[in-house]
Amino acid sequence: MTAFLIVNPRSGDGGSDELVRAASERGIHVHTLGESDDVVELARSAEAGALAVAGGDGSLGAVAAVAIERDLPFACIPLGTRNHFARDVGLDRDDPVGALDALVDGVERRIDVGRANGRVFLNNVSLGVYARLVHRREHHRQRRDAFARLRALTIVAQHRTPVGIRLDGTPLHARVVLVSNNAYALDVLSIGERERLDEGELHVYAPVGLLRSGWEERSGERFTIDAAAGRLPAAVDGEPEMLETPIEFAVEPRALRVLLPRRPDA
Repeated sequence: MTAFLIVNPRSGDGGSDELVRAASERGIHVHTLGESDDVVELARSAEAGALAVAGGDGSLGAVAAVAIERDLPFACIPLGTRNHFARDVGLDRDDPVGALDALVDGVERRIDVGRANGRVFLNNVSLGVYARLVHRREHHRQRRDAFARLRALTIVAQHRTPVGIRLDGTPLHARVVLVSNNAYALDVLSIGERERLDEGELHVYAPVGLLRSGWEERSGERFTIDAAAGRLPAAVDGEPEMLETPIEFAVEPRALRVLLPRRPDA
C-alpha cells in the first residue's frame, strides 16, 4: 500500500524534520505543506492507497473528509500541541515517528465522524465563549502578538451573556455549548477523554449553574442549532470558523477507516 503523508510544519513546535526523514525511510510519500498549498486538492489528487496527516487536531478534518469521499484508510500522526484525536484513538501522543507504523503494517478500525453543515469534525464543535477565545487568539497570532492568549482571555471574560441559541427549537441558556462526536467523560469543571469513537451518537454539553457546577447533556444522531445571528463564531476541532445558521449537526457512524499501529496500546 502506497501512503501519502501531508505534514503541517507549523503544528506544535514545528520540529518535523525527523518525522519526514523517518517517513521517507519507510517508503511513505511525504508532502510538506507550503503557504499556497490546498490541502483538500492535495489529498484528492494523491495517487495513494492511504492518506495521512502529521499535525494537530485542526489539520485532520479536511483530509479525513477526502478519505471518506475516496473510501481510503486514514492515519493520524500526532504533531500538534494537544492532539486530542490521537489520544482518544489510542495513539502515543509523544511518539509521532512510532505512529508511522500504521502506514506500513497497520490495523484498520472504523470510527464515527460528525458533520456541521456538511463539514467533517472528528472531535467537537464549540460555540460561545471558547469559540470567541479561539477567534481572538488566531487574530492576534496572525499579527505575531506575543500576548495573544492573555488578550484573548481578557476579551472573553467580558462576555458574560449566554450564547443566545436554540437547540432543536428550545432556548439553551449557556455561555459555552459543545457538540461532540461521541461522548466525553465529564468532570465538574472540565471535559476529558472519549472512551469510544463508534457509538454512533453526537452529544451536546452546556455548563449549568452560576459556578458551572455541572453539565447539561443531550445525545442523538442529529441536532439543529439556530440563533438570531446569521452566522456564529465556532471552533471546529479547535480551529476558528464562522458557521451559517441554522447549523445542522449529524453523525456518520463508522464512516472513517482509521489506520493504527499494530501494537497493544493502540
